[in-house]
Amino acid sequence: MISHITSPREPFPSPDHVAQATTSHRQGNFVISSRKLPISKAGPIDAMEHALGIPVPEMIFGDNVVSIRHLPSGWTVEFNAYDALDAVDKTDKNMLQVAYAKSWSASREQTSAGIKDVVKPYDWSYSSTYRGTVSVSPVPSTLPPPPFSAAPPTPTSLLSYSSEDGDASEDTKEKEEVKEDTRKKPEFTPTNKPIPIELLKRRDPILFFDEVMLYESELDDNGISMYSVKVRVHEHRMLLLARLFMRLDNVVVRIRDTRIYVDFAAEEVTREYTAKELGFNDVRQKLLMTGLVPDAVIVAMRDANKIADLLPTVEQTLESVSLRS
Repeated sequence: MISHITSPREPFPSPDHVAQATTSHRQGNFVISSRKLPISKAGPIDAMEHALGIPVPEMIFGDNVVSIRHLPSGWTVEFNAYDALDAVDKTDKNMLQVAYAKSWSASREQTSAGIKDVVKPYDWSYSSTYRGTVSVSPVPSTLPPPPFSAAPPTPTSLLSYSSEDGDASEDTKEKEEVKEDTRKKPEFTPTNKPIPIELLKRRDPILFFDEVMLYESELDDNGISMYSVKVRVHEHRMLLLARLFMRLDNVVVRIRDTRIYVDFAAEEVTREYTAKELGFNDVRQKLLMTGLVPDAVIVAMRDANKIADLLPTVEQTLESVSLRS
């Protein structure tokens, strides 16, 4: 059990906490892992903001991670809060964003000072375009530690021979470096083969399931912006859904979904990215047209699952990678 932390700057999580909070499941040549820990403390938040160059949301789960690792190749795709926020626009050059900010201010009859408070030199709606972090490492490992925590060092036994072996350590290291440099690293490429939705609709037993939150903001009590990851594993296949849901009241609604589908037998990974967007009032009107009463519409506007099919797609990509050697 994780002990109580009394100081906001006390080092957390410890290596033991990271291990306890990490759950992994192996299916074929893949290991699916997730880690859930409490909201980040002041020290890691300050470090993250300094590295990102922007303020982070009110609720930031900087230690949470979901990853899919292919053991033979070392190929990994993971989702973490830092990289998700790093994919947020850090400039004020997005004119669409500025227009939304002015609309937001006008709808509340705010002063010009209020507008200046809203339009900041970064995307304050945290509308990330994050599609996951892909890496290739030949070194067998567990789920990597979070970027801003007390992470355990990598055991030297995984990297090379001990110092007692003398020059054998350096020779082995050189051979490993050559092998890594010459090996072709698997990469996503465009594909026309869609994710088999019908197979995923089958009532196959779920062997592993988790839902992990990366960050959430209430946008100064004017909506919500949240990034979450769901994963479910079956015997022959799995699906990961990473979703950015942003609702700015009286302005706009956005949903950006990244789906990762894995065929365990074929050792093939498909990634689909879909961005949807519609004006706030248009979404509300569509919900009313479904027969919902006004109170039910208000509730539905808070649930991405209930409005996702109502939003038009503004961007979509489909790509895959084969990991079979």
